[in-house]
Amino acid sequence: MRIAKAHFLDPGSNGPYCVAALALSIVVFAYSTIFGQIAVLAFYGVWLLLVAVDYRRALGNPWNYAWILAFCIFCGFSVFWSLAPSVSARGAVQYASHIFCAIIAARVCSDRTLTIGVLVGVLVVLLYSFAFGGYHYDAIDGTYSFVGAFASKNQLGFYASLGVFFAGICIFAIPFGIMTKGFAAAIGLLSAYALVASQSATSIIGVALTMVVLVLLRLILTFRPAMRRAGFIAALILGVGLAVVAVNAGAIDGVLGLFGKDATLTGRTYLWSEGMAAFREAPLLGTGYQAYWVQGFAEAERLWAEFYIGSRSGFHFHNTYIEALVELGAIGFVLLVATLLTIVVGHLLRVLNRDHDRSSYILLGLMVLMVIRSFAEVDSLYPYSVGSFLVYFAGSRLARKESPQSAKAAGSRLDARSPGPGMEAARLS
Repeated sequence: MRIAKAHFLDPGSNGPYCVAALALSIVVFAYSTIFGQIAVLAFYGVWLLLVAVDYRRALGNPWNYAWILAFCIFCGFSVFWSLAPSVSARGAVQYASHIFCAIIAARVCSDRTLTIGVLVGVLVVLLYSFAFGGYHYDAIDGTYSFVGAFASKNQLGFYASLGVFFAGICIFAIPFGIMTKGFAAAIGLLSAYALVASQSATSIIGVALTMVVLVLLRLILTFRPAMRRAGFIAALILGVGLAVVAVNAGAIDGVLGLFGKDATLTGRTYLWSEGMAAFREAPLLGTGYQAYWVQGFAEAERLWAEFYIGSRSGFHFHNTYIEALVELGAIGFVLLVATLLTIVVGHLLRVLNRDHDRSSYILLGLMVLMVIRSFAEVDSLYPYSVGSFLVYFAGSRLARKESPQSAKAAGSRLDARSPGPGMEAARLS
């Protein structure tokens, strides 16, 4: 029996495949250190198979993605000045291939399959953590927190925050049937419980602020496009003003107190100062991609010891921009910030200027979450990370050349095909 290529590549008919591929990817990103190389190969397999089916439809015009790949290419060039060339070379190849898969996913997955695929993946991740995970004692702040099957509560919190985010998207932003919305609500509640159990301040604050932004944006979208821009600017000015007032009134200390943290952010401010000191040693080009946290290097060993990292791996400066400055210098920092700003501003302009651009609304919310987290975590700099996969997914979707009319028509066709309760599994896209 022959299977038509459209069943794999057409977002209108490849729902089951893309949901399975996305769910598998989420699980691999979470537990590749547990399941090993076979899990990573499975991740590559589900996306690269689509290139073998029809590489033109799976990849499109590569020049459309040149701006997305600029930062990744610079990571590769860092091999020439890296303090650990072999580490940088391996990391850059993994990062590039990881982004390659994200580009494919952005071309073949619809909003509906993205939402359900991530929710299914998060469900598996959380169930595994509840079944086989445990608690961890933080020697820095002297507290116990539930980390699941991860080494860090912040990673568990990140996946839980994605569950809350996409559950909200499924229930309020996409016309799914009642059974699917109930499924999403259940995952959202489980994710909220995991979020609270993890006690990850970054994850809780990040997803809460993101949901507030999406609600406010939804209110702005009730106006005509011309009024939306004025409404957004007014909301932005008001938000900045309230933030300044809150900071001056001591709101930061109050929020930190709720999570049992002090002004040092559990040692993060010291870690940031150490990162800036390392940046000043190689300000233009950095130490090389992934070439700072290398076993045997004196400064990395010292910080691992100070922060009780017995594994001597899986650590970072807890700030995406400081990490970029240390590893890739000022040039890499500028490329990274330019990439993130382009994605955020690009989707924001689409939301404000178009009618019913559901895709950009979802991906803008996702990018807001990622940007908020970027000041306390490093989610988008490394391969086999759900953060970098979703960031480049959002960037690749922005890079697609389509007119507002075609985008609106595509959204209308998706809504028209909204399946009933009994057809959800077969027609997710």
